[in-house]
Amino acid sequence: MEDIKLNINSKYYESHAKDFIEGTINCDMSVQYNLFEKYLSKDSKKIMDLGFGSARDSLYFKSKGYLVTSIDPIKEFCIKAEKLELNDIKCITAQEIDYNEEFDGIWACASLLHVPKKELNDVFIKCYKALKKNGVMYCSFKYGDFEGIRQGRFFIDLNEDTFKIYIKNTLFSINEILITNDVRPDRKEKWLNVILIK
Repeated sequence: MEDIKLNINSKYYESHAKDFIEGTINCDMSVQYNLFEKYLSKDSKKIMDLGFGSARDSLYFKSKGYLVTSIDPIKEFCIKAEKLELNDIKCITAQEIDYNEEFDGIWACASLLHVPKKELNDVFIKCYKALKKNGVMYCSFKYGDFEGIRQGRFFIDLNEDTFKIYIKNTLFSINEILITNDVRPDRKEKWLNVILIK
């Protein structure tokens, strides 16, 4: 069943890659960037962009001088990222990451919302392991309480309370939660933005 969910998303993004990139590449993410960067130390160097999609955020962090590892399972996104000359691209799922205290920060913007709920805790455990001590993780989910197929893709929506279920045994601490509007002008959805510290 989990493979079916992942295949649904893969097929959607492979066939809609161009439209997705065009619809997200120019979104104003300054509020979210500021939320994340204010917790990074001045010595922070390495960032994982987990589920980079259009590569918008990888390009931003690269422009700020960070060493960025860009991770996404969608081949079309990885091919596009190579053309944008991103230096470290891994075409794998969030469930497949395997790092040990390598990153100062993890940026998971609107990506973990495609991970089935029963796998989400394991992903957070892997993210915790991938971060250096005092490392920072940003993640965002559509605001709500839902798991299922919507508009051709598999989603999970979380709120302040349901989110806590999936980090309860990770040793992450929640430093800040911010509810924001969708950055796309044609969308009316709310988003849950969370800062976690190792």
